[in-house]
Amino acid sequence: MPVPVPRQRDTPATESGQAVLHTAAPPASVGAGVAQATPQTTALTLLVIEDDPAGGLTVPEILDADGHRIRLRTARNLTEAERLLTPDVHCILLDLSLPGHGNGAGSAARAAGAATAATATVDQQLAVLHQVLRLAPRHAVLVLTDEDDAERAAEAVRVGAQDFLFRDELDGRLLSRAIRYAVERKRADIAQYKLAESKLRAQENARLERGLLPTPLLDGSDLRFAARYRPGRSRALLGGDFYDTVRTPDGTVHAMIGDVCGHGPDEAALGVELRIAWRALTLAGLCGDDLLATLQEVLEVERPCEEIFATLCTVDIAPDGRRAGLCLAGHPAPLISRPGRRARLLPYENSGPALGLLPRARWPRRQVELGGTWSLMLYTDGLIEGRIGEGKERLGQDGMVEMINRHLDLGLSGEGLLEASVTEARRLNGGELTDDVAVVLLSRAEG
Repeated sequence: MPVPVPRQRDTPATESGQAVLHTAAPPASVGAGVAQATPQTTALTLLVIEDDPAGGLTVPEILDADGHRIRLRTARNLTEAERLLTPDVHCILLDLSLPGHGNGAGSAARAAGAATAATATVDQQLAVLHQVLRLAPRHAVLVLTDEDDAERAAEAVRVGAQDFLFRDELDGRLLSRAIRYAVERKRADIAQYKLAESKLRAQENARLERGLLPTPLLDGSDLRFAARYRPGRSRALLGGDFYDTVRTPDGTVHAMIGDVCGHGPDEAALGVELRIAWRALTLAGLCGDDLLATLQEVLEVERPCEEIFATLCTVDIAPDGRRAGLCLAGHPAPLISRPGRRARLLPYENSGPALGLLPRARWPRRQVELGGTWSLMLYTDGLIEGRIGEGKERLGQDGMVEMINRHLDLGLSGEGLLEASVTEARRLNGGELTDDVAVVLLSRAEG
């Protein structure tokens, strides 16, 4: 039995295989997705793929939910369907008895192949549907079949069709409702797919960013390490701030913290590059001015524009843990605390400029006496540039030193000290800090 196709009498086709049932202005193209119909100006468009264009429904017209006539296009095979499948098509009605690709002699072919079809598998019978789904992955698809072929109809839905219809029960009201349902279900499926895809992408990005965070290399050292990191970008794990700590074979512990100006993904990527370069150069034996000069060369090559610069603080702690070398490249000086003394900033006179500002710059290395028991805190300016209350006053380095001393008086140390400090900075700011924040704490207790 040929597939019945709705026709409008005395209305000539506007193109080969197409009959127009609605005289409103043609719908605008919406790209390669399911068209978003605007009922006031655009009617739904149905593409019927069947192999006997002489057939017809007894229903005079098919209406959408707003009473508009649904536009109709017909194709005798998949080759013709591909030509008629423009972005304004909302739904496809496919005859599951349609012969293979490009064959338009439908009824005769079905009669001649009846014996073969009786033994064909369901997958073979659905071959045309698979082709249509590949051809139109973002369009709603309805399938039309005989009532005694319910198994194949259900399998068609499992394969990817939105719904199925039986020929003998088909009328205009049923078809209209099925089209609306199929279109909305397809839109919901696409939205759900995009949501799942977005979640997967976020998970992939999170795994990638976690993999780029540093793992301190301190095996064999008696120093304790703690760190806190909060990117300023929403839903990000990495910002322009970066830090690292490694122990070289001679027993020296090297630590650094840095800040690339800006808050975007490019700055975050540059921060990772500088951190990895610092680790490689440090393990290769570079230190002080030679190390910073090489890092500046890396920055100048990798930065997206000449306005980008980075501040950096490097510390190399002697194997006995009692003294350290300090280099500052436009970065805030570290804070040191010792038992029985108030925490204070290390001297920062004669520090060098930020990386990327001046060619052939120099970064003097200053020797610092640490003592037997101490804690050394390296931080980025995101911790000290938060505001205090509703005014324009910022926490600043002096305010940070006072805050750290209050927490030390309460007996806080290590992870607890860093967490309390970042939490209080956020509270004083009246909300989340807008800049990246990185804090590193190295501690030594003389036994």
